Amino acid sequence: MKNHILAFILLFGLTTTLVQAQNTDSKYYELRIYYCNEGKLDALIQRFQNHTLALFEKHGFENIGYWLPVQNDKNALYYIIASPSKEAHAKTWKDFLADPEWQAAAKKSEENGKILTGIESIILDIADDISPKVQASVSNTDRIFELRTYYCFPGKLPNLITRFKDHTLKLFEKHGMTNFPYWTTVEKDGSQGKLVYLLAHKSVDDAKASFKTFGSDPEWVKARDASEAGGKIVEKVESVYLKGLPFSKIR
Repeated sequence: MKNHILAFILLFGLTTTLVQAQNTDSKYYELRIYYCNEGKLDALIQRFQNHTLALFEKHGFENIGYWLPVQNDKNALYYIIASPSKEAHAKTWKDFLADPEWQAAAKKSEENGKILTGIESIILDIADDISPKVQASVSNTDRIFELRTYYCFPGKLPNLITRFKDHTLKLFEKHGMTNFPYWTTVEKDGSQGKLVYLLAHKSVDDAKASFKTFGSDPEWVKARDASEAGGKIVEKVESVYLKGLPFSKIR
């Protein structure tokens, strides 16, 4: 009997290890924000739709999602792509930019003027402990996404991850918010990263209402206060409401 119990324990442990390994996402993610000259956003969208997405995939990028801010006073386009590794990511960018088809498409799209005024690039690691699987998700009903970025006090990012894992994610769902991928940023100077994640809401008004009820939920208040017994965790939060483009795999 003891041998059978021992064998079961070993098998269970091996199975658990394999499941954990399967759930580990080691891809190299990049969030890019493109800022356009006045009147050029449509030209950028058309270039992505007609050329860029297919060329990204041709060279090895995985298209994760493409969105426009709901309040888009900076004429911005947000998107996330992924590669198997840092090295593959760098090579893919090099090959993509050198592709004659891309160069011709870029030149053609800017015959009437330059499209971009600037590009912001943010490298991301999946937050394995808390993130849902990164996968396509297209809703039959309208919804908006909220991209949230948390800046933590020094050394407090692990505390924030733990709070999300133990409390926040399930409370978000309780209050009508849908959890999408969670990442941490990879800072160029090696400093502590930020937590970056996506939530889905029915509308901006629903998002605000959900956060209002979430913020006053006694379970959340108790969890927050307990997690901050050793000091505040979050220094500031940035939030952008986004709407998925028709060709986005997450919309």
